[in-house]
Amino acid sequence: MADLQDDPHTDSATSSSSVGQLDPEPGSGATAPVAPSPECTPVHAEPPDECATVHTEPSVEYTHVPVEPAAEPGPEVGPVEQHARELLVEHPVADGCNGLAWKLRALPWHDLELGESTLDTDIPRLRAGGVGAQFWSLQVPANYTGDRAVSVTLEQIDLVRSLVAAYPESLRLAQDAGSMADARNCGRIASLLGPVSGHALGDSLGTLRAYHALGVRSLAFVGTRWTQEGEGLTRFGQEVVREMNRLGMLIDLAGASDRTTHRVLTVAKAPVLFSRSGARALTDHPANLPDDVLRLLGPDKGVCLVSFAPDQVGSTVGELADHLDHVREVAGRECVGLGAMYGTDAPHIDGLQDTSCYPKVVAELLDRGWDDADIALLTWGNVARTMQDAEFTARAARRRRAPSKATAQELDGL
Repeated sequence: MADLQDDPHTDSATSSSSVGQLDPEPGSGATAPVAPSPECTPVHAEPPDECATVHTEPSVEYTHVPVEPAAEPGPEVGPVEQHARELLVEHPVADGCNGLAWKLRALPWHDLELGESTLDTDIPRLRAGGVGAQFWSLQVPANYTGDRAVSVTLEQIDLVRSLVAAYPESLRLAQDAGSMADARNCGRIASLLGPVSGHALGDSLGTLRAYHALGVRSLAFVGTRWTQEGEGLTRFGQEVVREMNRLGMLIDLAGASDRTTHRVLTVAKAPVLFSRSGARALTDHPANLPDDVLRLLGPDKGVCLVSFAPDQVGSTVGELADHLDHVREVAGRECVGLGAMYGTDAPHIDGLQDTSCYPKVVAELLDRGWDDADIALLTWGNVARTMQDAEFTARAARRRRAPSKATAQELDGL
């Protein structure tokens, strides 16, 4: 991390607020006091959360009214899973990887508000799973190259932005830690754009800045020309890292080579994400992290978001929990999160068939001795802190560094 004077961290485990309640529907008989925002109710309370971007009078903050995630029909849940659901009211899931946008391209019609039996992700099941924030993956297949990769990525951005606009009572676009919290506190699911495929940059930092202007907040480094050289990161790749730090975009190293990972962790001044990973000590998969990389993370270096893909973590909830245990033990409790990979073509773990199933994972961890503070960091706190740290680093970097005009041809001869 950069040697900065101010400390951007807050205690995510204890300061997270509960999920907010949706606005009363017209004609329902419900009333709300007059508020500066049409979506939240102000009350005189403690000073506002440090992450929030909504600014009110000094003695006013937004009321956070808990809303229980709706349980799917079925047998009554046990006391541990009930406690898991209660925790997710206060500390909802911020998931790092959902590929729904790509699947929606192939559907002639969909209604995510009513629910889609052909998908594993829709609004009812996101709410049932206690999801408060979601990174919508914008990655495109490797065979989309050059201008085609850029244009298809722009179509993906447009699709997700249109999706958010179509369901304003459920989804809200978020671009930083404060807007994530604002969306959550008003009962919406914070929707973050990214990661974008690194090869969809077209080796252009101008394109990177254009993606950022459209709201993209994460870029995947796997599969690019500037991460496949002998040293793991070319000179242009290093310039991409610095420019992303200046912009406040998160570097997603999921699937990147170990050599690239080590080089990025050396160059980067802000935390990185591994949006869909696991522990290689338990499952030998190229997207999983070896222990030497996990030890390098620390709270100021990055977060490993553990995938739910069976080929990475096993086919049972218990095996998934083994990976979460291992990452927490080796990297620390500030460096573990969830990147379930719903919305993709990846098979599902038994019992985790869709986005309503996060409480089962939390219940398994509670049975293993994770305390409430550990769960709060896992589900929301670590991702929110990483976003906040990236913004803090960006504010400092912009005072020292102008937008880079470097090119891959100039630096690497590409």
